[in-house]
Amino acid sequence: MLDLDIEQFWKDEETAWEDNCFSKNTKQVALGIRMSEECVFAELGEEGQPWGYTDPMRRYDLNCRYNEKAIKIVGRPLLSERKPDPKDDLVPKLPETRAIGEVFGGKYVFDGNTTWLEGTLEDADALKKKLDEIDILLADKEQFKAFVVPENWDAKCKEVFEATGRRPGQFSGVRGPVTLATSVFGIENLLYLYYDDEELFKRFGDTITNVILAYVDLFIKESGHTDENFAHGFSFFDDDSNLFTPEMYHIFGYPTLKAVFEKCAPNPKDYRYQHSDSAMGHLMPQLADFNLTGCNFGPTITVQEIRKYMPRTRIDGQLAPFTFMRNNEADIIAEVKRDCEAAKIDDIRGLGITTAGSINNGSLLTSMRAVMAAIQTYGRY
Repeated sequence: MLDLDIEQFWKDEETAWEDNCFSKNTKQVALGIRMSEECVFAELGEEGQPWGYTDPMRRYDLNCRYNEKAIKIVGRPLLSERKPDPKDDLVPKLPETRAIGEVFGGKYVFDGNTTWLEGTLEDADALKKKLDEIDILLADKEQFKAFVVPENWDAKCKEVFEATGRRPGQFSGVRGPVTLATSVFGIENLLYLYYDDEELFKRFGDTITNVILAYVDLFIKESGHTDENFAHGFSFFDDDSNLFTPEMYHIFGYPTLKAVFEKCAPNPKDYRYQHSDSAMGHLMPQLADFNLTGCNFGPTITVQEIRKYMPRTRIDGQLAPFTFMRNNEADIIAEVKRDCEAAKIDDIRGLGITTAGSINNGSLLTSMRAVMAAIQTYGRY
């Protein structure tokens, strides 16, 4: 185990994120790992559903106990310790809206552990019919709004605003176009569609673009903003995009990112983010066109490979989630050392050490401490 000066680490961490991790004033590589509420169960030896429901009072107790350990091991509490208040139930809340997958006939199903988007489109004919329906839906903004929000939406929004001062949020992030398509139409169906009917394949991608933009426009208005004063920025989460060849992606995925970023993040300093924790190397040249603010790609891609195409993009990675979850400190240190040394080549910086994918239950606080020690040892500029 490497030595770690915890107080010095957190002192240096205070400036590590300046200028999107590119500042020459920072002393060490940034730490992006802050664990998650999923991790309390393995850490504390408790039963529970990491991605499912936990009673609020039990969640409060688990988080408090977890933070007690966190302070001892990594020097900081990491999870919320807000105690549930019975009065919380009296505060009016916004009703749920229909998610984008439902526009394409998908259903969000809880399997006892997590919620998955399941598709209902079985073949090309079903897809054509659904796209025709969506074209009609998008042609009328009021009709589209009526589909997305419940009947009592306007009254409920007014009630919530008068009680709390809160408005609905903007639509600033979404399951990416390829992952959305594979979820509602199926992976094999989508891949074969490119070869069997390229025109329909392209139309599917264009429709996804139009639906995302319709959500963006709707919630700019519902949040109380206009096209002139809304908050810029957008994030995509598109794990399945790695399944496409560059030619397929250029027809289907690329136009969506281009149109949405042009609408939502048109300025150089606007936030543009892509998460695809998969083997994305073959799509890197296209994603480079968007001057991403940050990215989180799969662990098989190196910092050097990403940096080749994205010299000013903050890299959130590239520690493999399964390496982190196995809690083998030697393996963790080796991967963090590799990435820290890559970030120091030519003093280019721009790295935040986190997992190249989700932090899962089973990942221990001792593993986070190992990451911190590796950064302090190998990641100082």
